Amino acid sequence: MGISKFQILNHGNPIRMGFSSLYFPFLFALAGFAFSQSAPVPVGPTLSKVVPLPASLTFAGEAVPLQDQEIRERLEKELLQVSYQHSATLLTLKRASRWQSQVQSALKERGVPGDFFYLAAIESGFDPYANSGKAEGFWQFRPLTAVQEGLEVDTMQDTRLRQVDQRRDVRRSTVAFCQLIRKNRDRLGNWTTAAAAYNAGLSATREVVNGQQTGSYYDLYLSPEPYRYVFRLLAMKLVMENPRQYGFELTEADRYQPLKSKSVEVRSTIENLVEFAREHGISYRTLKYYNPWIVYRPNNYRFEVKPGRVYRIEVPAD
Repeated sequence: MGISKFQILNHGNPIRMGFSSLYFPFLFALAGFAFSQSAPVPVGPTLSKVVPLPASLTFAGEAVPLQDQEIRERLEKELLQVSYQHSATLLTLKRASRWQSQVQSALKERGVPGDFFYLAAIESGFDPYANSGKAEGFWQFRPLTAVQEGLEVDTMQDTRLRQVDQRRDVRRSTVAFCQLIRKNRDRLGNWTTAAAAYNAGLSATREVVNGQQTGSYYDLYLSPEPYRYVFRLLAMKLVMENPRQYGFELTEADRYQPLKSKSVEVRSTIENLVEFAREHGISYRTLKYYNPWIVYRPNNYRFEVKPGRVYRIEVPAD
């Protein structure tokens, strides 16, 4: 049997070897004690709290019947989900400041209650690029619905030919949303059921209203998604109006600020958007940041403007 390096170093010195065997375990024990004193390891899961429900609540000036136990439970379910989806809700809260003034002004001008701003929160998280597979943009329009409401959406099968998708244009798509939600309200008689119809579709909602002989959303039994939809909207309203109460703390510096821009009218074809951007002192990336409705086409930066068409391209204000 060979002699280990440790044995060679300590050979013939049993006192030193004994001291080492006692001294080093003592040091490790001492270090462990110090570590445990300065940084205690938490035991068990992080404490989660039940979210508070308000005593009363309205949507678009219409009362929510919180005296009904089932209504309270449905609201609580959505409020818990919004409150504990931390990253998604935080991003929505941060983006809200960028769009709130612009969007709520547009809603008011067109006779739509300001509470519908929160509908964009649950649809897209205020992200103009949001895409659910079937719908896209700030208000999550499907292509056909968007075109019916006056938006330009290129849907050519060859994606290389697409250059415009105004579902991502917050200003224009908000006008289209106002038109659609007012139609829903005119046909259904109240804003709350109109909001549900935005998710379920007007025809399907009218069929359920007629079949169940009630126009009140809170008295309707619907398929799962529209059955939850308005409660998701109410939950987002509560969190956005009282973020700290539901566990979210943001300073003004944390919030995304509105983009300060000026419009450039474009009436003729732009041969190269990269060069167009440079002429205005910005990169193509910045041009896209201010104009998400311009569809990115790799290796094709031509922007065709057909006769009679006018586009407004936003560039940073001086």
